[in-house]
Amino acid sequence: MAFPQVPISHLLGSNGPIHALAYSASPGTYILTGSADRSIRLYNPQPTTPVHPATAYVTRKPGIQPYDIKGGGSRHDVPGHAAGQPVSSGRLIQTYSAHGYEVLSLSISTDNARFASSGGDRSVFLWDVATAQTLRRFGGTAQSHTARINCVAFAGEDDMLLVSGSLDATARIWDAKSNALKPVQILSEAKDAITSVAVCGCEIITGSVDGRVRSYDVRMGRCTTDVIGPPVTSVYATKDAKAVLVGALDNKLRLMDRETGNMLRAYEAPGFRNENLRVQSILGGKEQYVICGDEMTADSTGGSTTAAGSGRLWAWDILTGEVKAKVSVPWGPAGYEPRKKAVGRDGKEKERVNVMSCIAWREGGFGDQYCVGGTSGVVTVFGY
Repeated sequence: MAFPQVPISHLLGSNGPIHALAYSASPGTYILTGSADRSIRLYNPQPTTPVHPATAYVTRKPGIQPYDIKGGGSRHDVPGHAAGQPVSSGRLIQTYSAHGYEVLSLSISTDNARFASSGGDRSVFLWDVATAQTLRRFGGTAQSHTARINCVAFAGEDDMLLVSGSLDATARIWDAKSNALKPVQILSEAKDAITSVAVCGCEIITGSVDGRVRSYDVRMGRCTTDVIGPPVTSVYATKDAKAVLVGALDNKLRLMDRETGNMLRAYEAPGFRNENLRVQSILGGKEQYVICGDEMTADSTGGSTTAAGSGRLWAWDILTGEVKAKVSVPWGPAGYEPRKKAVGRDGKEKERVNVMSCIAWREGGFGDQYCVGGTSGVVTVFGY
C-alpha cells in the first residue's frame, strides 16, 4: 500500500500554532491537539465515517473501481474523496482550558480515561477526559520544574507514573496515583534542555539540546549516554524497544541500536531541512515508515506546483532509507489564506511559513491514518 497523501479532514478552531498531537488509544477514534492559544481540543476527525465489514468492498459510483480494504487502493478509490471534492472538517467534541501558557506536549493513558499535558507554565496537568476537569497539577513547589516543560509521557504499570522533560535540563518522574507534591525522582544528567522523552517499560529515554540521548534503567539505577552531536529534538522508540529514532538539528534522522549505540540507518534527502526548529519525527505504518516535518515550505525549493506557504512532510522506508513520499500539507481549507499574513517587527506584512512541527500516527482502527499540525493552527488528517 502506498503512503497516504490525501487529506481527508481538517481540524479547525485553534487560534495559534499547533504544538502537540495525540491519538486516543486503539482504535484511535479521536485526536487531541495542544495549541499556542493555551487550549487543548478533542476532535472526531471523521464523524460520519461508515463502518465496513473486514472483507467488504466499497463502490461509490459507476466508473470508480472498488476500494479493497485488505489490499488498499488509489487516492480516487477512497469513499468520499474523489478528485476535486472538498475536504470535510472534523467535529470538535471538547475543549480543555487550564493552562496559562502555550501547550507543548500531550500523552493519553491506555484506557483513554485520562491524559496529561505540559507547556510554558512549568506544570504538568493530569486531566479527566469525560469531565474536562484537572485531576492533579504537578508543579508550584521547590522540587518542581523551573522552566517550561517541553514533553510529558505516561509510564509504569497502569500508567501510574508521569515523566516530564524541561528547559531546565531535568526530567522528573511523578506519581499520578498518589497525592504527593514532590517528584518521585529527578534525572539531572543533561547539560541543556530536555526536548523529548520516550518510555520503554522500565526504561526512560530522553533527548537533549546537549546532543545526547540518555537511557535510564529505573530498576537498576543506571544511565547510558549516546553521543549524537547536534542538538537532539526528538526521540521515538520502536515497539520492541531495541532501537530509537533520533531527530537532530543537522538535516538528518538516525535510527540507533539501543544495545550497542551504533547507527542502524540515517535518513536524509537533498531538499530536507531541519537546522533551527524543533520538529517531531515518528515511526508509522506498523514501523514501515520514518516520518518527519520540515522547516521549509513545499514550494521553497522551486519546481513545485503547490500553493504558496504549504507545509512539507517527508516519509522514508525504514529499512532502505529511500524517500517514499514528499507530502504537501495545505495551509488549511478555503478561507484560511488570509491567516498566512503576519506583521513583522519592521511593521511590514510578511508571508508566514507553515512548518510541520508535530505528527501523530493512528495505531489500530480502519486503514492507515495520521495527522500533522504546525504554524497555521490547522490540523490536517491524511489517510485512506
